[in-house]
Amino acid sequence: MLSLLQIHAMPLPQLAELIKPAGYYNLKAQRLLNLCNYLVTVGGLPSLAQQDLVTAREGLLTVNGVGKETADDILLYALNKPVFVIDTYTRRLLARYGLIKGDEKYDDLRPGFEQALPADVSLFKEYHARIVLHANEACGNKPQCD
Repeated sequence: MLSLLQIHAMPLPQLAELIKPAGYYNLKAQRLLNLCNYLVTVGGLPSLAQQDLVTAREGLLTVNGVGKETADDILLYALNKPVFVIDTYTRRLLARYGLIKGDEKYDDLRPGFEQALPADVSLFKEYHARIVLHANEACGNKPQCD
């Protein structure tokens, strides 16, 4: 396993080669380095975790290649901040149940979950994982759900 500082110090071509199986490896390597540069600048994940949720999210969103979903994934899963992740699976499930049209903005959907559920990191992780599992098993691109 590579540390933040090892990835941060790695030449871009070497990192790209390591993540080649992920596809779009040159772009992903640059974005990963962008994130590592930011994390090193703020003092690493422990320092970022000390920030309040809004400040940490705003900072992550300044990183080229980190969008709202990625920022919220980092906040929830790496920093244990109570933020609900809206991803393709969540959108698909909500749309199939007729709860959304499907073109809603990310920040219009997230508060619905965060207001309906207690602000509990473990609950958010479990809820999101179950949505992903259901979407993969029964509600894929070609619906097997009603």
